[in-house]
Amino acid sequence: MIGLLILTASQSAHAQQLEEVKITLQLKHASMREALREIESRTPFKFLARAEDVEQQQDITLDVKNQSVAKILQILFKGTNLQYKQVGVNIILKKVTSNNGGTDYTIPIKFKPPAKFTVSGTIRSAATGETILGATIHIEEPSTGTVTNEYGFYSLTLASGGSYRMTVSAVGFKAQSLDFTLTSDLVENIKLDEEAKDLQQVTVTASSSSRSLQSPQMGLEKLNIREANKIPVIFGEKDILKTIQLLPGIKSAGDGNSGFYVRGGAADQNLILLDEAVVYNPSHLLGFFSTFNSDAIKNIDVYKGGMPAQYGGRLSSVVDVKMNDGNNKDYRVNGGVGLISSRLTVEGPIQQDKSSFLISGRRTYADLFLKLSSDSNVNRSRLYFYDLNAKANYIFGDKDRLYLSGYFGRDVLGQANTVGINWGNTTATLRWNHLFNTRLFSNTSLIYSNYDYKIHINQNGDDFDIFSQIRDWNLKEELQWYVSQKNTLTIGLDAIFHTIRPGEITALGNDPGINSVALQRRYSLENAVYATDTWKASDRFSLTYGLRVSAFSVLGKGDYYDFNANGQVIDTLHYRNGQVVKTYVNPEPRIAASYQLNPTTSIKASYVRNTQNLHLISNSTTNSPTDKWVANTNVIKPEIADQWAIGYYKNLAENKYELTVETYYKTMQNQIDYRNGANIFTNHAIESQLLFGRGRAYGIEWLLRKRFGRLTGWVSYTLSKTELQINGINNNRWYNARQDRTHDIAIVGVYEINKKWSFSADWVFYTGDAVTFPNGKYTVGGDVYFYYTNRNAYRMPDYHRLDFSFTDQLKKTKRFSSELVFGVYNAYGRQNAYQIDFRQGKNDPNITEAVETSLFRWVPSISYNFKF
Repeated sequence: MIGLLILTASQSAHAQQLEEVKITLQLKHASMREALREIESRTPFKFLARAEDVEQQQDITLDVKNQSVAKILQILFKGTNLQYKQVGVNIILKKVTSNNGGTDYTIPIKFKPPAKFTVSGTIRSAATGETILGATIHIEEPSTGTVTNEYGFYSLTLASGGSYRMTVSAVGFKAQSLDFTLTSDLVENIKLDEEAKDLQQVTVTASSSSRSLQSPQMGLEKLNIREANKIPVIFGEKDILKTIQLLPGIKSAGDGNSGFYVRGGAADQNLILLDEAVVYNPSHLLGFFSTFNSDAIKNIDVYKGGMPAQYGGRLSSVVDVKMNDGNNKDYRVNGGVGLISSRLTVEGPIQQDKSSFLISGRRTYADLFLKLSSDSNVNRSRLYFYDLNAKANYIFGDKDRLYLSGYFGRDVLGQANTVGINWGNTTATLRWNHLFNTRLFSNTSLIYSNYDYKIHINQNGDDFDIFSQIRDWNLKEELQWYVSQKNTLTIGLDAIFHTIRPGEITALGNDPGINSVALQRRYSLENAVYATDTWKASDRFSLTYGLRVSAFSVLGKGDYYDFNANGQVIDTLHYRNGQVVKTYVNPEPRIAASYQLNPTTSIKASYVRNTQNLHLISNSTTNSPTDKWVANTNVIKPEIADQWAIGYYKNLAENKYELTVETYYKTMQNQIDYRNGANIFTNHAIESQLLFGRGRAYGIEWLLRKRFGRLTGWVSYTLSKTELQINGINNNRWYNARQDRTHDIAIVGVYEINKKWSFSADWVFYTGDAVTFPNGKYTVGGDVYFYYTNRNAYRMPDYHRLDFSFTDQLKKTKRFSSELVFGVYNAYGRQNAYQIDFRQGKNDPNITEAVETSLFRWVPSISYNFKF
């Protein structure tokens, strides 16, 4: 029996020591059995003893605060002949006999385990009724806690009969504490008041105010929209996608561009979600603005690595954007007027405290200024974009809530009636939250996503339209099970039906030279199941592990092709409507661990595998609305990435500063690049223009962030390398990927001058993009042709820029506030190269001239913002 007892105890050899665990304990006329039970309910320890040894001890009164278990046992056993020995989590009690001094191990006392109950609820804003995601819930004794999920729900399971103090906190809100005694499952819905602005406590950072050193999650940047609005950007337009480019590991795709690269990934390898719906083109006006109207946005999470298993479909990152739910307390209006656009948001209750709505619109008006021109070609031109965000929700009861949200955005560019292009995104999400019990939360979503563009040409007798589209229908079901204090399990399934219309030409005139033609539509079904468990093994060590299994089925109707090594079609395969062409199944394991060295320091490590089944085809050096999305085929295989990362995290100066250092190594399979001279827009068999190979990316990221005081902000630096190796390119040797940059630096600061004025600035520097320049030229029939050798072997000039802005708080009352924002983009007028072209010398054709084009120099802005 003793051997079995010791064997059982040894299974917990890494348990905490009695000296490390501190508790508060109050006893009045209790027995020894009751005292030990109380300690068991507050700690991970279990007592093993002979029943008669502890039953002799009665009438114990004790009152200790924040003392170690070792000290408490010393007090309890004083004056008795009981001694103890720790073996893992088991505390073996022994009685020293008075006659021979020997010891007597016996069977453990059979204590009935204390019952456990759950406290759960939803955290909301007291002012608006909005749910608060990422709020921190902390229980003082025993020290434990959790955070709210993306719908503001939390759940904690604790021992019954105990009296607890719970503290709830969230960025931008006053912390709130409450006391309760847990004798049954308890629902505590809590409303937090907004925090008054204090110049000594201003928080403008790239994360929430409660960075968790214990959480295993790595590569996560949290951006609060109120914080992002402080950062100066081009034209003074609040832009969350430009703001995240100031964080380490996230690189701008170009001057003024909202496109970005993450840890060596291409722009199409970022999964961008708006209320769970995929946004395929997150840019307006050729990339100078993002599709996200910040007035409608609640929160942004950016995963650079180690993304949980519920996310899939892209290799490099996830940008998860959540819209505001709408104020269910009162009607509110806010908006702004700038030099090139205006915006307006209206929200309020449909039925107070039960339902609400939000409508937010934005439009540019550059086209209105074009109408002032006397040139008919100019005043009949079109140049604008618009956004419309809408959302409604209804609370059916304590256990059910329904959300309906949508986004509609469009760009229109055109010159009179001769040529024009319009493109845009449409998304819609219907979500049902259901609470089965205090520990099981469900979210069911039906999601629609669409991106399309249309080009119209009417010149030289030609009159036709070109149309392309990608459309998704998506069903998701996810369950979050709060198993215990130490385990939270998430399981779910995800099914998406893709329809791609690669290109259709519709003849509008009578010109017999233009015929209507349509490339074959492509259909596919993307399914996934996943499970993730977060396990708090001890106060210092936590682990998240999970698996996502994806299955991508290429479906008919249509023709598919086989090719030889030169890209020539050697066989055509015909498939019926709904017939499965090929199915790709890929397991995607994920694991992350954290170990807290001390209260201010932790280290973390993670591994994640991601697959990508949709690919953006573009051979231009910048992102374009006419880039084509293609799905896997019998030839195009899923891209696969494996990323390993380790990190060091340190809070400094009483948590005023945060230091984060993360390093990563990523390998990529089935990477896509283009044959030399590829024509991807007129060829029916797109695979004939593509080559496939592998890639690798590695780097290290530093982030030092100041969170409190009048001066806040951060400094980030990334040192990285990204390469591809594809047979048929660069003599089959490794070469720089287009998004490869060695150095990337960003310095961001916000200074609260006083309650009326604030100043913000940022400075960025990065290594020039990898590009392909000609190595020489030759003449054929009097025409000059440039000669190219190595792919991406040259560099654009290094890029750097300073932006700043001043904010003047004009008026602020309980019901109305207004402000003026003055800003300058590229304050010292650096002429950063946007592109470099080559041409023959005008005076000497033997000379080749490089012509550099710059876009933005000294761009001032002014905007007026209001809220009532």
